Amino acid sequence: MGQRSVLVTVHTGRQDAVRSAQLVVARLKTAGISVLTLAGELRFPGASEVPADARAAKDAELIIVLGGDGSLLRAAEVSRPAGVPLIGVNLGHVGFLAEAEPDGLADTVDRVVARQYVVEERMTIDVAVRSNGALIASTWALNEATVEKAARERMVEVITEVDGRPLSRFGCDGVVCSTPTGSTAYAFSAGGPVVWPEVEALLMVPISAHALFAPPMVVSPESVLAVELIVGHETSGAVLWCDGRRKVDLPPGARVEVRRGVLPVLLARLETPVARGGRFTDRLVAKFGLPVAGWRGRTWEDAGEHA
Repeated sequence: MGQRSVLVTVHTGRQDAVRSAQLVVARLKTAGISVLTLAGELRFPGASEVPADARAAKDAELIIVLGGDGSLLRAAEVSRPAGVPLIGVNLGHVGFLAEAEPDGLADTVDRVVARQYVVEERMTIDVAVRSNGALIASTWALNEATVEKAARERMVEVITEVDGRPLSRFGCDGVVCSTPTGSTAYAFSAGGPVVWPEVEALLMVPISAHALFAPPMVVSPESVLAVELIVGHETSGAVLWCDGRRKVDLPPGARVEVRRGVLPVLLARLETPVARGGRFTDRLVAKFGLPVAGWRGRTWEDAGEHA
């Protein structure tokens, strides 16, 4: 078996992230694993720099991300084309995509060394922008693609569409088209439902819509969503944001099409006896501080076991 290598990427603006990265690199090197880092980030003794582009992860077994969800979304840009899984250590605020917290950092690295992790696919979306029928931009997102107003003082006027059929026209602050992974991000803030990650679906969530009918919509993963800007309406300009990282300025009358992504993003999860859906429930409780005091669980089964 060849030399194992792990790419370590870090939020360089956080001193705690830098210290954590030093621990990770040292522990991986001690275990005989080659460490890769992105050019332009921190340099560590014994680590090899790789270009910070789509080729960065091609030789890596795994990417360890030290930071918040923004850092993980950034790392997804190099992990997705290479088909390499990400594992996040939360050094941000909520860190919903992260697998581990700082106090479990050493254990996380040891379990990576021992290959005690499983890999799950997260659905992405491919996004196309058209103007007068011509394709002017194409991009993708793990969380969401959002058509939103460019100026605070005015709305955007849109027509939403599902599977080639018009659904509704309204003025709004924007429209979020989200994956299940993104259902706990911007779509959640806009009033959308929480969707368990193993559910395959697309979400469309209007933001502050002036309409009688503009509820959050959950549709088939094979559906195609579209948001069209109304031509000639006196509204502000509009922009498209994908994962809050990739921006496209939208001309009047632009059409944004969203469909299931061809390439998923792979996330590494530390092995646990809890069922997959239960792990996500626990994550919701922990990240949002949900009250669960008084829960008794399946007490009738426990009683039967000891009868």
